[in-house]
Parts: sequence; structure tokens; C-alpha cells
Amino acid sequence: MVAEMSNGRSAALGGEGWVARQGSHRENRQTVWADFGVSAEYARLRTVLMYRPGPEIEHVHDPRYALWDDLPDPARAQAEHDALVDFYRSHGITVHLIDVPTAPPNLYFVRDTFAMTPEGAVLARPASLARAGEERIAAQALLQLGIPLVLSVYGGGVFEGADLLIAGEDLAIIAEGMRTNQQGARQVERLLREIGIGEVLRVGLSNCLHLDCALSFIDRRLAMIDSRRITSDAAQTLMRHGFRVVEAPHTENDQGMAINMVTLAPGVVVLPAGNPATRRLLTRLGVTCFEVDITELSKGAGAVHCMTGVLYRENTHI
Repeated sequence: MVAEMSNGRSAALGGEGWVARQGSHRENRQTVWADFGVSAEYARLRTVLMYRPGPEIEHVHDPRYALWDDLPDPARAQAEHDALVDFYRSHGITVHLIDVPTAPPNLYFVRDTFAMTPEGAVLARPASLARAGEERIAAQALLQLGIPLVLSVYGGGVFEGADLLIAGEDLAIIAEGMRTNQQGARQVERLLREIGIGEVLRVGLSNCLHLDCALSFIDRRLAMIDSRRITSDAAQTLMRHGFRVVEAPHTENDQGMAINMVTLAPGVVVLPAGNPATRRLLTRLGVTCFEVDITELSKGAGAVHCMTGVLYRENTHI
């Protein structure tokens, strides 16, 4: 027998037994999803997703086909990754590790596989054949952790997570270049506008893989930029939004990917070791700096930010 109210409607049609869902998608974190979201890249970091490189990196014999600069020493690379994970955990950050039986060699650059927004994760569609399929591994890991996917880039669009940085509720920046094309950028921009980001700036890159090799948000009023690698409208827009923009030391950013750092909390960062000029500059500006050695891991053409898939930063409500 179908349950009915006096109005004759079944529960499925809004009759007795029907209870309307309350709250927004983000508010449902408490009952449906795990803690997630980023509405500012400088907010306190709480949860990340990473992948410890495994035997797959031992099987790469020509770095070009893995898109690497050189072949890393596998044991040392794994030890460096373990140390980075330990560093995060020692600073109160929850680290989830992807567990798969086999993996492509670039999976340890987890940031590229997705980007977090205030409403959930944008799943990448990598531009290179060498990295195709990483997004499926990332999607499985995210859903297992209770992280919602709000967009999977589709069609002819390509997008990699390191090409999106969110400055705050009023500004997000998307890069178009080798790894994110115009169609992919448009899809991500449309989502960001729908969820209430005030301004979405699309910038071009020069001689740079991703946006996080040209720009880093360190505090609410401080950003570091490599002006050689990003179109000039980026710095102008940041200053208009109240950021002080400082130039990354060029030599160190060329050699050590100094700008590819991770902000742990406002004014607190961890950056690749071996970049003393960058550390001195940031320290003079009142920034607390930590360093991690990623000598072997960085031979894969990435650094600390590339290896850190951010799931949750505090103060994520727009």
C-alpha cells in the first residue's frame, strides 16, 4: 500500500514521510561529506592527499618519456617523500596517502590531478598522454575519503590542478598554457563564478609548466610572483585586491623552484631547501620559513606544492 496524506500524494511526491533537505552543499559537510574546501590558498592547512612514489619510478629508463628532467635515485626519493609527510604530520596536518597496486610515475605530483574549491574538488584532465589516467586514481581516492567532486573537466578541455589558485572570496586565478587549454579554463571559470567567486582572472604563462611555478600566496596581503613567467595583469590584479607583490629571486626559481612552496598558515610556509635568498627575503617580510630537501623528487620537474594535494584549509566559507 502506498503511504498517502490527506492530499492524496505519496511520500515520493511530497506527501507524508517526505522531509526536504536542509542546508547548502557546504553546510552538508557535517552529515554527508568529510571536511573539505579551499577559499584562500594562505588559510591554515588541515588535510592533504599525497602519494608515496613506489617501484614505478624504478622502471623509468628515459626521463623524457616521463616528462622528467633527470632520473631520481628511487630510495632517496622515497626517503625525501617520507620526510615531507612526517613534516606535515608534525605540524598537525592530516595526510592521506593514495594506495594503489600500480601507479604511473608522475602520480606523486598529486596537486596536478585535482584542484580544491570552496565547494569541492575539480578533477583534472591532464594534457599529456604520459599522465592520462591519473585523474581516475585521484577520483577514486577523493570519493573514498568523502570529498565531493564538483567538476570533471570534459570534452576537448584539458586542465591540471596546479593551474588554479584561489586568492580569496573575491579572486581566483587560472593559467592557460601547456597544461590547461582555453576550453578547460572556461569550464573551471564557469564553476568558480557559479559558486560565488567575485573575479576570475585567466592569465598566460611563459616557459612555465603550471601557475604554481609563477605565483604563490603567502598571507592575506602578501604574494610572491615570477614576473617573467606570467602575464603582467596578474600582478596588477593582485595589487588591486590589496596584495603586496614581491618578486621571486630569479636564479633560485630557475634552479630550485623556490616559489613552489606550500603555505601552512598565514605567514608560515614550507619551501624547497637550497633557496637561501628566497628564505631571507621572506624572513625580512615577517614570514616563518621551513625547508624540506626534495633534491631527488624535484628531478621529476616539480616541487613541494606539486606533491601536495590540498583537501581542506580552515575558513573555507565564502
